[in-house]
Amino acid sequence: QVHLAESGGGSVQTGGSLTLSCKFSGPIDQTWCGGWIRQVPGKEREGVAVIHKDGSTAYVESMKGRLAIAADNAWTTWSLEMNNLEPEDTAMYYCAAPRFCGVSADQALRVIPYADNRGQGTLVTVSS
Repeated sequence: QVHLAESGGGSVQTGGSLTLSCKFSGPIDQTWCGGWIRQVPGKEREGVAVIHKDGSTAYVESMKGRLAIAADNAWTTWSLEMNNLEPEDTAMYYCAAPRFCGVSADQALRVIPYADNRGQGTLVTVSS
């Protein structure tokens, strides 16, 4: 059974940075990609960043240039570096490992919000 555990959320001011980490455990062959989704109360979940096992990545348009996702070689930990944060980035961020990743990182970014395998979430708050 896949288990995901996030860490690294917190509160920062506009322009600040945070790095989120995700610890993956379980059958490594159940997923070919991992990443992050976020949700604000009253809104749908949104794919934020994805990394495929082949190393390709994809990012949500609103945060492009401000994010960097990486995974270790063993695919047990992946991280999301977030820079120049804005109040609009305030949300609960979840680590996710979908069973279906599509054929590209861009496709995976569209499906990751629906991943069954998700962590408990870590809150990111950006104040102005």
